Amino acid sequence: MNKSELIAAMAADSGLSKADTEKALNAFLGQVEKALKAGDKVQLTGFGSFEVKERAERMGRNPQTGAEVKIPASKAPVFKVGKSLKDAVQ
Repeated sequence: MNKSELIAAMAADSGLSKADTEKALNAFLGQVEKALKAGDKVQLTGFGSFEVKERAERMGRNPQTGAEVKIPASKAPVFKVGKSLKDAVQ
């Protein structure tokens, strides 16, 4: 399912127009992004949580040459599935 299909399905379920549904979805995604940039965690009980994990600097290998390469520290957004969603999918 891509974004436009998600918007169409959400609009059908909620009775909102596709334009209003797209605005709501974009607002949600924007708020999650803002919270993660600020270092906050976004928890949706039963669905899951979004947070930023810090990755430490480490050594890796170039697969073509085998030479060691330093991989710098970074931050990565992660999603942890909630129990209700996990149980619904199984």
